[in-house]
Amino acid sequence: MFRTALRNVLAHKARLLMTVLAVMLGVAFVSGTLVFTNTISDAYQNSSAKGFDQVDVAVRPDYQESKGNKVGKTPELTHALLDKSAKTPGAASAIGVVSGFTALADKDGKLIGGGFQSQGGNYWGAEDPRYPLVEGTAPKGARQVAIDSATAKRAGYEVGDKIRMSIDGPVLSPTVTGIFTTDDGNVAAGGSLALFDTATAQKLFGKTGTYDEIDVQAAPGTSQTALRAALDKTLPEKLVETTTGKQLADDQAELISSQMGSFRQMLLVFAGIALFVGTFIIANTFTMLVAQRTKELALLRAVGASRRQVTRSVLVEAFVVGTVAGVTGLIAGIGIGAGMRSLMGALDATVPDGPLVVSGGTIATALAVGILITMLAAWLPGRRAAKIPPVAAMSSVHAQATTKSLVLRNTLGALFSGVGVAVVLWATTLNSSDGQAPMGIGAVLLIIGVFILTPLLSRPLIAAAAPVLRVFGTAGKLARQNSVRNPRRTAATASALMIGLTLITGMTVMAGSLQKSIDKMASAAIRADYVVSMANGNELSPDVDRKLDATDGVTITSPLRNAPSRIDGETEYLTGVTGAAIGELTDLKVDSGSFKVGGDQVVVDSDTAKSRDWTAGSTFTAHFEDGRAQRLTVSGVYEGNELIRGIMVDNKTLTPHLSDPADMQVLVKTADGASDATKDRLVKALGTNPAIKVQSKQDLSDDIAQMFTLILNMVYGLLAMAVLVAVLGVINTLAMSVFERSQEIGMLRAIGLDRKGVKRMVRLESLVISLFGGVLGIGLGVFFGWAAGELLGTKMATYELVLPWGRMALFLLGAAVVGVLAALWPARRAAKLNMLSAIKAE
Repeated sequence: MFRTALRNVLAHKARLLMTVLAVMLGVAFVSGTLVFTNTISDAYQNSSAKGFDQVDVAVRPDYQESKGNKVGKTPELTHALLDKSAKTPGAASAIGVVSGFTALADKDGKLIGGGFQSQGGNYWGAEDPRYPLVEGTAPKGARQVAIDSATAKRAGYEVGDKIRMSIDGPVLSPTVTGIFTTDDGNVAAGGSLALFDTATAQKLFGKTGTYDEIDVQAAPGTSQTALRAALDKTLPEKLVETTTGKQLADDQAELISSQMGSFRQMLLVFAGIALFVGTFIIANTFTMLVAQRTKELALLRAVGASRRQVTRSVLVEAFVVGTVAGVTGLIAGIGIGAGMRSLMGALDATVPDGPLVVSGGTIATALAVGILITMLAAWLPGRRAAKIPPVAAMSSVHAQATTKSLVLRNTLGALFSGVGVAVVLWATTLNSSDGQAPMGIGAVLLIIGVFILTPLLSRPLIAAAAPVLRVFGTAGKLARQNSVRNPRRTAATASALMIGLTLITGMTVMAGSLQKSIDKMASAAIRADYVVSMANGNELSPDVDRKLDATDGVTITSPLRNAPSRIDGETEYLTGVTGAAIGELTDLKVDSGSFKVGGDQVVVDSDTAKSRDWTAGSTFTAHFEDGRAQRLTVSGVYEGNELIRGIMVDNKTLTPHLSDPADMQVLVKTADGASDATKDRLVKALGTNPAIKVQSKQDLSDDIAQMFTLILNMVYGLLAMAVLVAVLGVINTLAMSVFERSQEIGMLRAIGLDRKGVKRMVRLESLVISLFGGVLGIGLGVFFGWAAGELLGTKMATYELVLPWGRMALFLLGAAVVGVLAALWPARRAAKLNMLSAIKAE
């Protein structure tokens, strides 16, 4: 039986090629994902470990004492602590570290890197071992700076150039005196790093005489653990905490691994979808192969082979196919991993250097996935073939499905679909956090149910295309009959395409609806023409509001100033606003009371009011940062959203209690409204500062839209693999169907159907099957998109369902194109059949 199985594999090389390709693509996606994420993770971890080479023990402020008191003062690392650390037994040297956000502008005045990755710090002495200079000298004084080599190369800066930058105030234009190399993770991720001398850095970052961290290096012969123990004895208890360099590297590696884990999980989900689609194709292929060899298997049974041996022979074939697909998929996956790594470099997503990582786990996973998926998909057809009595198989009376099996299948499908729809609808009544799991379960049940019911659905839906197919005459009529002749085969072929289009349509509906709701939120909540903020989300200096208020054409401004307070023993952040202007700068719906902010009167968003059981007229006591308290009255309750929410209090009431006032945003209304000229005027008024963003309502929406577009394009790219596998399935099914119907095609040729008619028949059959899968997929995608939107609507009051009719039409057109392209080779093969040889075929 083993030799027989191997002969069958070799005898049907052409028929099994598509199956190998389908499995190989899925395995390649899985192994490529593992290779890529392992390579990137390993590169970042090695780079991170190098970054801690100069740190044996890090001394940091101990924040434990102030965790429960947000308005308390944090500990400081003074120069005296630095000296004490350097003189600790076992310490060779100590470096004081200062760091903070530093926005660098390129030569066009635009921000380099992405806000959060733009950092600054201090260069220690004439030669800092952390940052080896490759060109120039160390910075000295407020007019000199050193920048990292990656930023210098990316922006075209050289030693001697002036560079525009901003930290937390006016724009600076120091001279680049040095260019250095670094293993800093932010720089590796595409950010920038600017270094000043220590005194300048402390002044610029508001830490005069203090440090953010003290890095201590051990003397020869002293371990990190021993040095840490010595520092713990020397330094004040409950003021600082110490951590070894090894622990810092391990923590950083764990963080990187965790971050890459999420990315890896997302990629593997799409790889799983490709494999899931491939499973249909494999099962379909083996079902057709077994059906074509029914008489052969019956003869084996007749000469003494048992049911187990017949099943085993089919599984041996699947094992060989799965092994070949697993090995080739692994090789292709290694290439995909290397390609994705190179692609990141081409997209300016800088990654640390490192070798391509192909772990034993990746190899084992690739082979296991390829073999197991193929054998599982082949088991059911093999088992079904083994159950057929030899006499029945030889006379082909087994070919038609029994009424009992069809009733059982349709009942099971209806049950799964009904339960899936019910669970999804129930999930839409829950809030977003509680409804996610039920909705996911309901979606899976519904997809399984529709897949089971697809043979039943194929007849009426394909029959609906009959009027169109009649236009093509005899070829169209034959195509329709061929499509419904074997509903199970048609269903398995169409389902592969259905799953991909379901996910693509669902994501498109959600993305479009979210974008619409965000546009609506911005236009509904904000009357201001512009919102000004820091590029990295940090706080703005109060000078920004004053400069904007003094700019020509600006009529009203209001800073949004966040400050911590204690209310009823709990920390609650207050939002300071210009009470007299906030009503003209926002357009928030008031549920009760009036929108009046001034003196002791405040307004509260509905969620906060509900959680604290406040209504219009309620009073409460707020304890401020300076320790003083004031009784405040709720004048009104408004509907908050993702842009504006919280307790709004007049800045005249709030600011006297703050030691260092800072604003999160500034709302600006101008006489001429939003325009390019007005925006340029505001940007120039702020000194063309690269750290500050001036955004109109449209800019805010576009920023979020850009994020959605990026995610959506990534999803399209990843799901393209599943669609490609589905295309292979359509080609495979048609090619095998042509082989199976060789005699029939020969007869059609003999009675007058020419080669063009045969080609047209196969193409129309493929087109009908693809459109059938496309209609099901788009329908399910719209339903899932609507259901997910209902869930999001519990958190986003402005959510509104938007059906992207244009894109859905393109998806359906794409399904049709898939059908036409998939039929090219099978149609050509069918047309080339010799009619006499085909008529004689068994």
